[in-house]
Amino acid sequence: MKVIIDTNVLMVPHQFGVDIFEELASLGYDECLVPRVVVAELLSLADSAKGNDRIAARVGLSLAERCRVVGGVNSGGGSADDEILRLAVHEGFSVCTNDAMLRKRLSGSGVTVVYLRSRRRLSV
Repeated sequence: MKVIIDTNVLMVPHQFGVDIFEELASLGYDECLVPRVVVAELLSLADSAKGNDRIAARVGLSLAERCRVVGGVNSGGGSADDEILRLAVHEGFSVCTNDAMLRKRLSGSGVTVVYLRSRRRLSV
């Protein structure tokens, strides 16, 4: 199964010490996808954020290299969340995110959502 990984989840390993790839594999996901717009967000955070957020963004960029990059920089013309929703609905992918508003939008569109639970593991 394929899963799109959002910016905030790529920052989780540094912030909470969770191996997101191991967790996703245990849930049956064998291919991780990162939209180009997520890579752009991580690059921006790695340049502009301070302290732990900056480090987490740099770790996220490193982890994104283990994933297949999909989509345009913002082929949908809206926000990163719009692009993730568009890709998930159009291609039938699940999405791994901790963003509460995005999770609600995805669930409302019938997309399977994976999220961090109890700061220790990923859950569907």
